[in-house]
Amino acid sequence: MRIGLLTEGGYPYVSGEAGLWCDRLVRGLEHHEFDIYALSRSEHEEDEGWVPLPPQVGRVRTAPLWETVDDGIVHGRRARRRFDECYRELATALCTAAPGDPARSSEGEPEGQPEGQSALEADRFASALYGLAELARAEGGLPTALRSENAVRALERACRAPGAHRSAREARVPDLLAAAARLERALRPLSLDWYEDDDLGSVDLCHATSGGTGALPGLLARHFCDVPLLVTEYGVRLRTHYLTEPDSSPAIRSLLAAFHRRLAAETYRRAAVVTPGNSHARRWQERCGADRARLRTVHPGMDAAPFAEAGESPECADPQTLVWVGRVEPAKDLVSLLHAFAEIRRSEPGSRLRIVGAPCGPEGVAYLAHCKGLAAQLFPDEADGPHSVGRNPVSFEEIGGPELPSRADAYASGALVVLSSVVEGFPTGLVEAMFCGRATVSTDVGAVVEAIGGTGLVVPPRNPRALAEACVALLRDPERRERLGAAARARALELFTVEQNIAAFHGIYLEILSRTPVHRVVLDDTGEPLPFGVPAEAHVPGRWSDATARIAARGGPGWATDGGPVRATTPVSAAEGASR
Repeated sequence: MRIGLLTEGGYPYVSGEAGLWCDRLVRGLEHHEFDIYALSRSEHEEDEGWVPLPPQVGRVRTAPLWETVDDGIVHGRRARRRFDECYRELATALCTAAPGDPARSSEGEPEGQPEGQSALEADRFASALYGLAELARAEGGLPTALRSENAVRALERACRAPGAHRSAREARVPDLLAAAARLERALRPLSLDWYEDDDLGSVDLCHATSGGTGALPGLLARHFCDVPLLVTEYGVRLRTHYLTEPDSSPAIRSLLAAFHRRLAAETYRRAAVVTPGNSHARRWQERCGADRARLRTVHPGMDAAPFAEAGESPECADPQTLVWVGRVEPAKDLVSLLHAFAEIRRSEPGSRLRIVGAPCGPEGVAYLAHCKGLAAQLFPDEADGPHSVGRNPVSFEEIGGPELPSRADAYASGALVVLSSVVEGFPTGLVEAMFCGRATVSTDVGAVVEAIGGTGLVVPPRNPRALAEACVALLRDPERRERLGAAARARALELFTVEQNIAAFHGIYLEILSRTPVHRVVLDDTGEPLPFGVPAEAHVPGRWSDATARIAARGGPGWATDGGPVRATTPVSAAEGASR
């Protein structure tokens, strides 16, 4: 089948997020054809180029979200009136308080909305969104209109209207200008020319590798061409927005959060299947309105081969060494880990702690310096004798050095792997430790419990004493440590490999297609139907209207009258597709 893979700030760019699992998915499903539709987030991302693409990638279309676009389009009076109507409805849907929203005014208004009113606001958002999409398709784009004075004024009127939540009503002119600019970037996929019959309209399935703006092209392909949509979220975009907007004003945060919340709800409502990467993401999706019947948990697939040697030789580990591996940043709470290690040293004086990882951004650099200073205060350099050089029992190292050339070597160096985070999504580092057959002690955050099951110890976050007690218990019991490590490796090999991830998505592709009427007949070079050109799982309801019909309509502009057969030709090269 032909898959339209939708990415934002990811594959096929070298520095993109989630690029590794997308590349493994495309390469693993070598019997399917993939068209890549990528939204880039920065000029740096584009300058670094693409990863090498496999032959099953037939075409790559890209569009930037980071640059200001001047389309030069002058809209007529009717188009301007239609735009004002749709944008006003969109702004009203964003400014109206959501059910249970505490940010209601104290002027006698209720704290929540009735269920019917909530559904009305969701329909209002969807109607406005698709209205803007249809206008953009007819007019050739809307970037300038979305940044216009009319858009800002419509947003201002919605913020000042009765029923708007309190933070929106407090928006000032700079807040409105900033919010309108951010909304224009988020809505930029509306103006793309990807939704014709020979683009996303010709694929069998759209697979969005994230929610939010990255899934918007899939929503529009479903709206215009009735192409089924699959949405995969290993990190919920709405949750990411809440965690990464601390410096914006309350009004901007409120408006953007409302937009992402409404967009997430519409995406989950229209998707044929939604695949969270873990139960933590699944709970967020259900809270945002996802139908449980459409949810399929698909754990991330990781390559177990680099960790095989360490996993098969657990006896090589230093029985007194604890290892922490990851990005150095405040969310990892290394301060609590250092205080916990101070307690461990009182019970096990010979123990060592290796902190392996590089800082993440300027904040990470400052945090690493703080942790090094704290370690120097808590653990003065110790010497084994009067004639030996003292050393600190805590070491800060990075992957790539002579002692730790790879992550597998880092995990293999210790008998116990520790995770002390206060915020965590899916704990990739823990799964790597499980591949290495190491017992783990972790804080109960994110999807940690789901990942390790019963193969490790779990303690509350920000509790150094509990963390220390769990570590001491395993340091003093090597047999238990070995049993937990073996069970962890078996669990990881069963649930978190690339093979299980690819098999799961292959099954979901077939499941979606089996419920979707076929919309095209594939012809060979002679003009005859190509045998098995359409997967056997697809079906056509009813009968053909006449014997000469070559294409079936699924609805949407152009299908019923203009659509021609799709010919089975050699796929367009990725480089040629990217230049379109």
